[in-house]
Amino acid sequence: MLIRYKKAFEKIAMGLLSFMPNEKDIKKLTETIHSYENGGNWVLYLWKKNDEYVGIVGLVTDDQNIATIQHVSVVPSYRGEGVAKEMLQEVAELGQYRSVRATDEIRKFVQKCINCIDEEADDH
Repeated sequence: MLIRYKKAFEKIAMGLLSFMPNEKDIKKLTETIHSYENGGNWVLYLWKKNDEYVGIVGLVTDDQNIATIQHVSVVPSYRGEGVAKEMLQEVAELGQYRSVRATDEIRKFVQKCINCIDEEADDH
């Protein structure tokens, strides 16, 4: 289940973001969280599964309402279970964004997840 970030989730969100390679440094992590808290066009969602927060997806929207995914992270013990795919699919299905794309840094990963979604749709 996708849950919009609130200040009360700060420590959980920082923990989830810290699994990303470029977010290991505490100073960088703190700056990232503050950008999501204070940037009007920065949006962060946590993914809750079985009463645990196991994933996070962060994006930035532009003035044409196009969302660019900047962060996608899943707790290591939940990797390989399709959590990222579910998160990205739900973000795309929110209907809040005209389109959803990814930064160069995570584009390959996001495309892999989206291709999995497309392949599953073809199977049915």
